[in-house]
Amino acid sequence: MTEQRGKLVIIGGAEDKKGECKILRRFFELAGGRKAHIVILSTASSDPHVGIQYQRIFTGFGAEEVTVLAIQNREEAANTRFCDCLKNSTGIFFTGGDQLRITGILGGSVLGGELIKSYQQGTVIAGTSAGASVMSETMLVGGLDDATPSKEIIRMAPGLGLIKDVVVDQHFAQRGRIGRLLAVVAHNPYILGIGIDEDTAIIIDGTEEFEVVGSGTVTVLDGRQVTHSNVSESSPQQPLALIDVKVHILPSEYRFNLDERFVTIPSR
Repeated sequence: MTEQRGKLVIIGGAEDKKGECKILRRFFELAGGRKAHIVILSTASSDPHVGIQYQRIFTGFGAEEVTVLAIQNREEAANTRFCDCLKNSTGIFFTGGDQLRITGILGGSVLGGELIKSYQQGTVIAGTSAGASVMSETMLVGGLDDATPSKEIIRMAPGLGLIKDVVVDQHFAQRGRIGRLLAVVAHNPYILGIGIDEDTAIIIDGTEEFEVVGSGTVTVLDGRQVTHSNVSESSPQQPLALIDVKVHILPSEYRFNLDERFVTIPSR
């Protein structure tokens, strides 16, 4: 399912940046610790300065080199001089903002191709908020929060494709997004819905498993054994029926196997 090469750190947004910084430190360590060469891609935001905060954090941790690439348009994404930064990186970090800016600017570009190549060669890729949603092959780009599930409450688009057969939603519990993730699963029950709370992340370490890190939980919606759905015949605003969805709520240290779809409970 995951076809991993590097490692992924997928963050639900609003991660701790002033305390223990558990999630950001974990990314820093995976990227090489004090030998890390980290590139911050702030393409998701129209503010070119949004990456500076993360640059200060990772520099403060002791990373050997931290570069901000505030790529703002397709012309910049086609400039080969930016590719050298990615070629030499051990970790790439996507900030939050609008996930469509990431795909719309980087998709099919020289820099986008170098990003995929870097990942395939083992670079750690992290993303928070919009930078989390964009990791999947198909991504959520909009939808109603706190809404009754219906087939018209979500908008989908192609993502970066770093993880297959999964759709990621972020700010999950804080914005009441279970309805829209259930709508995703109803559209194709084979797709695994993963909702990540704020200050929470999943880490996919190159295997078929992910580990939960942070102060919140990860909600996994598995529709593979759904026995009934009315998504095809329902009207746009009609509430969805979805029978026999499996739901997992996973706090820190719990692990989930993406291929076999089972939970590993941490030993105490």
